[in-house]
Amino acid sequence: MFQANDYVVYGRSGVCVLEGTERINGQDFYCLRSLHQNCHIKTPVDGKNPIRPVLSKDEANALIDRIPYMETMTVDSSNTRDLSGKYRASILSQKCENLVELTMTIYAKKQEAYRAKKKLSSTDQAFLKEAEGLLFGELSVALGIPFDEVQPYIKKRLRSNGQEDS
Repeated sequence: MFQANDYVVYGRSGVCVLEGTERINGQDFYCLRSLHQNCHIKTPVDGKNPIRPVLSKDEANALIDRIPYMETMTVDSSNTRDLSGKYRASILSQKCENLVELTMTIYAKKQEAYRAKKKLSSTDQAFLKEAEGLLFGELSVALGIPFDEVQPYIKKRLRSNGQEDS
């Protein structure tokens, strides 16, 4: 069980501060405040929506160090419904590795579209924004840096390790 003031990851809301618990109709609820969205959430302590602790600083740096060795997802972009389902599954998994793979996949598609003088689809744009928001939000808290400094931090760390960023 989590304690008040713990940072947790909750679904598509991303990083939240656990403000405490509340008993409603005989059931215990976590009271969460989202860090990167303007909302408060009450969710059952024993609910179906998973809650997990934020990565530690060491775990966040280890994840960043693995980025050059991760692969993009295999996706068929001709079927928007299947594409959305695959993207959504990555986001709902609450696994940072899946978010990295998803962003790498969409970045690759973005570069391909740019070379072809085309635009990235609205589906890709929306999922890229959400995946980056969730990933960078968690890394921001784990690393103790502002949200806007996460992407430059990743690039700098990969360069200092002699690795190219993807």
